[in-house]
Amino acid sequence: MNFRAYFRRSTVLLTIIGFALLLVASTITYVVARPTPKDQPELTLGVTTAAGQPARGPSGYSYQRSTSPDRTEIIDSSGQPVATMTDGARTAHIHGPPRTFEEPHYTAAKVETTYWVRLAPQAWRAGAEHEQWFIDWLAAARNDRSPDVLAIAMEYIYEAPPKKDNRGQQYSGDASFGPPDPLDPDGRSERSDFYDYLGIPWMFPEGKSVEPEPARILALDCSGYLRMVYGHRLGFPLRGTNTPGEGLPRRAYAMAEFGPGAQLMPNSGQKARGLDRLLPGDLLFFNAGPVVDGHIEHSGIYLGLDDSGHHRFVSSRSQADGPTMGDLAGESILDGAGYWAERWRTARRV
Repeated sequence: MNFRAYFRRSTVLLTIIGFALLLVASTITYVVARPTPKDQPELTLGVTTAAGQPARGPSGYSYQRSTSPDRTEIIDSSGQPVATMTDGARTAHIHGPPRTFEEPHYTAAKVETTYWVRLAPQAWRAGAEHEQWFIDWLAAARNDRSPDVLAIAMEYIYEAPPKKDNRGQQYSGDASFGPPDPLDPDGRSERSDFYDYLGIPWMFPEGKSVEPEPARILALDCSGYLRMVYGHRLGFPLRGTNTPGEGLPRRAYAMAEFGPGAQLMPNSGQKARGLDRLLPGDLLFFNAGPVVDGHIEHSGIYLGLDDSGHHRFVSSRSQADGPTMGDLAGESILDGAGYWAERWRTARRV
C-alpha cells in the first residue's frame, strides 16, 4: 500500500471515530441535562400537585387552591402574589402599587395596602383560570388604575371633593348620613339610598320605581353607602327590596343573611371570629341595636390593617354624619374590645 492510500484510509477512519465520539458525548449531555419526570412542572390547571405545591399553567402563573373561604390564589413566576379569586364571588383582589388611605379629621390612623379590589365579569369558580374570559380580564385588570372599591369608598368621607359627570350631575363627594330627626335615637334619619344622594328617580329590575327625597340629596345611610360603591359606581346588580335574588338587597340585615357572594363566617349572635379570613373590600355587618344578639342593623367595608396593626373599616354612621374610617362614636376597628369590635357579627365577599 502506498503512502497516499494509507493516509486517505486513516483520515476516513479518524473521521468516523470522531463522529461516533461526538454522537456519544451529545447523548450523554442530553441525558444529564434532561429533568426527571418528578422535576418537571405540573401543567394541570386549577389544582395543586400531589406534594401540595401550586400547579403552573401555560400563562406562566401558578394556581394554589385554599380554603376558609374556598379560593384560588394566583402567583407569578417569581413567586409573588398576583390575585385572589373567591368561589361564588365576583370580587377580585389584585396586587398592585401600594396606596395609603386616611381621614385626618376623625383619626390619625392610616391604611396602606397593595390590594386593588375590583369586580370580575362573573362569579368565580375553581378552574376558571384557564377560561379565555378570565385570561383577558385579568391581563387588563392588572394594569387598570381607575378608582377601585377602596378608592371609591373614600370619595364619600368628610371633606371629599365633589365630582360631577359631563351633564353636571354630582356622583361623589362628602356624604351626609341623612337629615336631622329628633325622633331618631342617633339624631339623624336613615333611609338614604344611592338614588337619594344622586337626587334622581330609579327603576329596579324587579319593577320597583322610587323617587328621591329632596331632604336626602347627598346623603347615604350605611347600606345605601355600600350600594353606591358596589352598585351604582361599579355596576353590581341592585335590588329594590329585601328579598333573595340577584344583586344587593336594600337593607344590611338582608345583605348579611341572603346577599350574593360568599359568607365568610356564620352569624352566631356573638362577636364574629375569623379576622384572618378578611380581605379589603369585604362587606361587614354589625348588631347596633339595643338588644345584643345576632340581628344586623349596620354595615361597612373592610379596609385592611392600619399603621397600628388594627383591622380598620369604613362605614356611614349617624354620629359622624356620613361615611368615615374614623373613631368618632366608637373606633372603626374589628379587633379589641371596642363598641364595633364587640358588635361585629359576620362578613360577606360579593
